[in-house]
Amino acid sequence: MEKACNAIERAAQTIAQRSLAGPDSPVLLMVSGGSDSTALAYIASELSQRGDIGQVGVLHVNHSLRGEASDADAEFVTHLADMLGLPLYLYTVDVARIVDETGDNLEAVARRERYGAAFDALEKLCLYAGRPLSEGRIFTAHTRNDRVENFYMRSIVGTGPGGFRSMLYRNGAVARPLLDTERDQLREFISLRAMGGEAGGTAVCRDGEGALWREDATNAHTDQFRGYVRHKIIPPAQERNPRLLEVLCRTMNLIADEDDMLDGMAQDIVDECTSWIGTEGDCPCGCVIAPAFGRRPVPLQRRALVIVLKRILGDDARIETRSVEEAIAAFEGGFPVSGFTGNIQGDLALSANKLGLRIEPMAAYRSRRKGQRGNTCE
Repeated sequence: MEKACNAIERAAQTIAQRSLAGPDSPVLLMVSGGSDSTALAYIASELSQRGDIGQVGVLHVNHSLRGEASDADAEFVTHLADMLGLPLYLYTVDVARIVDETGDNLEAVARRERYGAAFDALEKLCLYAGRPLSEGRIFTAHTRNDRVENFYMRSIVGTGPGGFRSMLYRNGAVARPLLDTERDQLREFISLRAMGGEAGGTAVCRDGEGALWREDATNAHTDQFRGYVRHKIIPPAQERNPRLLEVLCRTMNLIADEDDMLDGMAQDIVDECTSWIGTEGDCPCGCVIAPAFGRRPVPLQRRALVIVLKRILGDDARIETRSVEEAIAAFEGGFPVSGFTGNIQGDLALSANKLGLRIEPMAAYRSRRKGQRGNTCE
């Protein structure tokens, strides 16, 4: 295994090669207190002192799901930020209560609240650093291990275009500088630091029991999907190929290069064939897709429709495969099918005629059908 002190240089290389952040970029770290995010705090603090990235801040979101353990996580991260001299943004969210009130999926609620807090804290950090919000970045501690776990999870349940690239190095303001680093390397990095080794300093934070990071006991549960993949699927695969993480991530990067090219081609189709209807907030209410769309290759149609639907529903929306295929069915022999209608994503209406395929909220579709003027979003 590479010497753990190389964790800092590996992260610096990933940041530079992938243009994740610059010397003036304020960087907010999402720190849970686990080994990966604790290592990220040490690494980012060092990179900031070197001038590779700008002002660093620490975010911790207490989801209030594990009682005293959650509070101990928050206490550990508070001490970590204080030791490194970094501003701390601490949020407490009662995720279980929100789930009870809304009926939403627990993991989805936790993620939504976590990233909501992150963008709020990033704005405060940029103000503190005196830099525009557009320069700010949110660093997460996802590693090669996380990326490979996602790959296998998607292999099991299925995925759409671009899914097998797994995680992006950067998605808007959110960046992942540790995607080229393995979890064991980060843990060795922290251990060497604690022993006064060559790992960017010797000061370390310990919890009340003397541990160098906090362990979430639920990570060992194989009844949860990620835990099952982590403990039951990946270890046997690594027995077959000890370099599995490195090799599979290299493969995913090749897939990503081709995905970027195909996404660019799909975006060209969207630009050429799509007229947007109305606006609601930052999103259009719907669109009309020109007949020429039907004469484009079906694989590019799929990608283009994902782009279109995310533009209407928001980047975080989960686009159903059925929705994409039903929209494609509105074209036959390269032309729109007059009289075609459909209902996708729960509230979007499809209707086609010789002018193309129209995608709009169901209420707007019904209003038009009754001869009423306009669009409910206009």
